[in-house]
Amino acid sequence: MKVAVVGVGQTRMGEIWEKSLRDLSLEAGSLALQDAGLEGKDIEALFIGNMSAGRFIGQEHLGALMTEQAGLLPIPATRCEAACASGALAFRKALFSILSGHHEIVMVGGAEKMTDLSTGQAVATLASAGDQEWESHIGLTFAGLYALMARYYMEKYGLTREELALVPVKNHMHAMKNPYAQYRYEITVEDVINSPMISDPLRLLDCSPISDGAAAIIIAGEKVAKKFSSPVWFIGGGHASDTVSLHGRKSLSSLSAAIKAAEIAYRQAGVKPKDIDMAEVHDCFSIAEIMAYEDLGFAPKGKGKELLISGETKIGGRMPVNTDGGLKVGHPVGATGIKQIIEIVRQLRGKACNQVRDAKIGLAHNVGGSGATAIVNIFSREGG
Repeated sequence: MKVAVVGVGQTRMGEIWEKSLRDLSLEAGSLALQDAGLEGKDIEALFIGNMSAGRFIGQEHLGALMTEQAGLLPIPATRCEAACASGALAFRKALFSILSGHHEIVMVGGAEKMTDLSTGQAVATLASAGDQEWESHIGLTFAGLYALMARYYMEKYGLTREELALVPVKNHMHAMKNPYAQYRYEITVEDVINSPMISDPLRLLDCSPISDGAAAIIIAGEKVAKKFSSPVWFIGGGHASDTVSLHGRKSLSSLSAAIKAAEIAYRQAGVKPKDIDMAEVHDCFSIAEIMAYEDLGFAPKGKGKELLISGETKIGGRMPVNTDGGLKVGHPVGATGIKQIIEIVRQLRGKACNQVRDAKIGLAHNVGGSGATAIVNIFSREGG
């Protein structure tokens, strides 16, 4: 059986003071239904990705709550958590529910309301996705963890501070046309280097923001999906794990879980890295995007920077990456994995804000924590 995305919807990302997590989730779900031309009664199950609503807003049991709020009772609802990869995990579980034959049409959502806390509280909540005893308990934040990776990578492969800055410069440029982006302005290499230090060598403009937002997609089995005008087909996916603690890893310059997840996804899809026309990768910090190029097989180890320098990952390049601006311009963590899929769908439909010419195959790469979870999904505009 094959599965396709038949509807998509998302809210803007940012500091959305006037809306609650319920409001954002309902908005995204309603837009996905509208895009698919469906009604709530058509949905057979709901899966929602969310990292930490309990700590961010004091609300747990989101699956049942969102089903109630959306008027979808009594369908089954499941909340999925894998830190920043919660959205992709929700998609994966929804996918299996269709492949198993239990459902034909399923809604997958992702949502996070992060700005109701102070910045310090939000950072502490995010840090709980690391090793509590050996990392977050001693004050090691995710900026600190990725800074360790960045410094190691820079020393090992000769990456310069100016070259690292090319990642946020590119992604801000892409975000200029994205109406959902939290930040829609261009920056320069000098802006990045001169922005406040967060954790050496990472500066403020190397870091993804604290964001509110929600995203939703509707997926359907092959028989149903073929009735829709523009289905985008899932053709392969992989999910792998690594140690939660950074000190337990074999390498600080790559994410072994991402390498394994990509290997599984490529094999299942029957494609190779060179076949990917565009990708959404997990650029929570600048170094993460460069490592993703290499972990996904787009560049040899230590050579990821060459894709940036040559312009291959910009719009108009050989294989654009983060065509909507990526996490750098909005990262409501539970929603990120779903909003990545939405950008892939829009590209393959030919309706993206920064359209890649003749895009046929797109890849989404979603990472949880500092790399303990990695999920890679590949989609095609053909295959039904």
